[in-house]
Amino acid sequence: MHKAGTIVALALVAASGVAGAQGWVPTKNVEIVAGSVPGGSNDRTARLMEHVLNAQKAVPTSITAVNKAGGGGSIAYTYVHQHPGDPHYLGIVGTGLMSNQIIGASPLGYKDFTPIATLMNDYAVFAVAMQSSLQDGKELAERIKKDPRSLTIGFANAFGSTRHQAAGLFVKALGGDPRALKPVVFKGSAPAITALLGGHIEYVVVGAVNTIAHVANKKMRVLAVAAPQRLSGPLADVPTWKELGVDFTSGSWRGIVAPKGLTQAQVAYWVDALRKMTQAPEWKRDLEKNYWTDDFSTGEKLAKDLDEEFAATKTLLSELGLAK
Repeated sequence: MHKAGTIVALALVAASGVAGAQGWVPTKNVEIVAGSVPGGSNDRTARLMEHVLNAQKAVPTSITAVNKAGGGGSIAYTYVHQHPGDPHYLGIVGTGLMSNQIIGASPLGYKDFTPIATLMNDYAVFAVAMQSSLQDGKELAERIKKDPRSLTIGFANAFGSTRHQAAGLFVKALGGDPRALKPVVFKGSAPAITALLGGHIEYVVVGAVNTIAHVANKKMRVLAVAAPQRLSGPLADVPTWKELGVDFTSGSWRGIVAPKGLTQAQVAYWVDALRKMTQAPEWKRDLEKNYWTDDFSTGEKLAKDLDEEFAATKTLLSELGLAK
């Protein structure tokens, strides 16, 4: 072999050795699939991921945020599930992946995917209109403990949703029957808040970010947060339910799954990329802006957390009369 050919051959061998040492890397466009319309929380998460991963040059190929709205997330879950063994498809999931299966809305559950990581938690807040006679969380707890159906509650976006579960846990923590609520389901948090401010319902359970503008305009009062500790910014003075003697927390966690059948190298690649992503200043700023709490978890801890979450969700949905 002449000298030039030898150099080329050695270069190819070296490149092959580097690729082998580094393990798997994406070789085509990566889709981050969100089960919500543009502007929804899952969509915002997908587009933030796309932005940060691109800014970090963490992925050598293009990345596209894809919306597959409908079915409480089931359409998106099905789409990801239809690409077994392909690590170029990442799905944004949450409690809905479990609750949909438990209530019979979807045959797919968390064990039908390859879990990659949990990213964050969006804790529920309980709020009333400013003109409400309820001044604090203790008053709300007393009313609900006495008669859960004395006050109408609004939440999004289906019976059995994360916010419905938060309301059920609230009643349960007070010693009551979770099914004793007087609920109204809305297509989103925004219409639920509109109904609240219009005097059509008495209180809502929503994500913190949905309340900030209304709190600033003195149209809404947040009574308590269902988080392990107080939130920041305009809600810094709002107590947690645990501080008020009601022992529960409830959040809408979001994580990433891939189709079934990925190799260890493929999983390791995405775990590493997502860990770096969650450490980026842009990511942290967005979490703070949305009042989301960092909750990065992978591996054995993630597997254990998912098993425990499924068992707890199944118990609660059974108590709500929704489990199939």
